[in-house]
Amino acid sequence: MSSHPIFRYYTASTLDGYLADPDDSLDWLLTQPIDEGGAMNYTEFIADIGAMVMGWTTYRWLLENEVSDGKPWPYDIPCFVFTHREITPIADSISVVTGDPGSKRDALVAAAGGKDIWIVGGGDLAAQFADARMLDEIVVSFAPVTLGEGRPLFPRRYDLELVDTARNRAFVCARYAVVGPRPRVAS
Repeated sequence: MSSHPIFRYYTASTLDGYLADPDDSLDWLLTQPIDEGGAMNYTEFIADIGAMVMGWTTYRWLLENEVSDGKPWPYDIPCFVFTHREITPIADSISVVTGDPGSKRDALVAAAGGKDIWIVGGGDLAAQFADARMLDEIVVSFAPVTLGEGRPLFPRRYDLELVDTARNRAFVCARYAVVGPRPRVAS
């Protein structure tokens, strides 16, 4: 844990770069073998996280798939949902916010309490954080699946630096430092 929080986009992707299929299904992910204590695992990752952010689609997916049937909200850390929709948070730890990530930096850092900040998803929200210079690393577990279409992992031109790789059963895990926007080169 550093004195300045790290903004981390921690996610899983298909080999062809999709977070979900066009219907926002994650069945491709939930059927893959993974070692819960293996390389780049969630338990070690979440231990360093003090606050999280997500977009509407991710929040809706959690409501429909993780909080259905009376189950409680699965996170006990502050959660910021970036959306223009009028929604009522289902837990006291959830704040609904609008605007660009840069305008929320101080609130996110304060809420994280000296720990890191997890950009849960989706890819467009992570890219907005990168555009605001608020994305330090991307950690992706690539599944041995292709979808051909769906929600993209990261819909911007960016240069990344590979920092670490590992295998966790079916997944190839990679950690990247975000270098910056990739310039367009005239052809």
